[in-house]
Amino acid sequence: MGRAIRFLLILVLLLGLAGGGAFLYGRHVYEQPGPLAEQAQFVVPRGGMEAIGAALEQRGIVADARAFMAAAWATRMQGPLRAGEYNFPAGASLRDVLAVLRTARPVQRRLTIPEGLMARQITALLDRAEGLVGDTPPIDEGDLLPETYTYQWGDTRAAIVRRASAAMDEALKEAWANRAPDLPISSPREALVLASIVERETAVAAERPRVASVFINRLRRGMPLQSDPTVAYAAADGAPLDRPLSRADLERDHPFNTYRNRGLTPGPIASPGKEALRAVTRPDTTDLIYFVADGSGGHAFARTLDEHNRNVARWREIERGRAAAPAAPAPAR
Repeated sequence: MGRAIRFLLILVLLLGLAGGGAFLYGRHVYEQPGPLAEQAQFVVPRGGMEAIGAALEQRGIVADARAFMAAAWATRMQGPLRAGEYNFPAGASLRDVLAVLRTARPVQRRLTIPEGLMARQITALLDRAEGLVGDTPPIDEGDLLPETYTYQWGDTRAAIVRRASAAMDEALKEAWANRAPDLPISSPREALVLASIVERETAVAAERPRVASVFINRLRRGMPLQSDPTVAYAAADGAPLDRPLSRADLERDHPFNTYRNRGLTPGPIASPGKEALRAVTRPDTTDLIYFVADGSGGHAFARTLDEHNRNVARWREIERGRAAAPAAPAPAR
């Protein structure tokens, strides 16, 4: 019989004595504050009382794994011990530790998928997420809804992908059901494609319905969308482009190049969020045809080519001013 088991039986016997100093001592061991100096988040392993006790002692949550096992065995009728990630309070007694392992909710971790990420970027995000297990399954462009997803240590990456895919299906279904009449897009899939372009065009939430109106108006008139993000997507073959667009990029013969091809791209170029989906299914009613960056993070919109050219000239002047501005001085050392 191992030393831990002998200690367990002796301590259980002491705890079971009615009255007397032994019982009081056992109760003291059970209820006295533990060694943990401050609250700790800890992943409790699988493997039974002995493995759990050893891990808790090594982490400094309990003072003695043998005392933990004895207390766990003596109170076994209160429920099984559960593996997982838990928060343990500072100074947790054996009573407190066992209560956490039996009744506490595991730590809820969060994974945020930002709007406008490409499938490759989302895959990398999932691959790096601490606490998730298993491989990230293949992700189609635009398949996952940008959102914050909660999970527990040991959940699978595949489960997160399934949840995010179902969330996108639901968001797209809702947006399409509430669409404006007479849109020049004929299916939820086309709405998803256009929403991905709008999402990549502007980071200003309030602009999305207006940007969407520009593309809707262009589609109605049979004009090319001429969206720079689609050209960037083509230039990098579906990866983030790490350089400015060139004239060669704009002239490249590629199905995602909306300068050379009219209509929508063959598929999404990113994962749009709910607001972008709403923007393309209920766009602002405008007669706008053009837009260009305005230097403040937003865009200047125009109804005519002459007005647009003036906006472009202002933007180029801003760019030249930025290029000519002296570099900030180095901080004093």
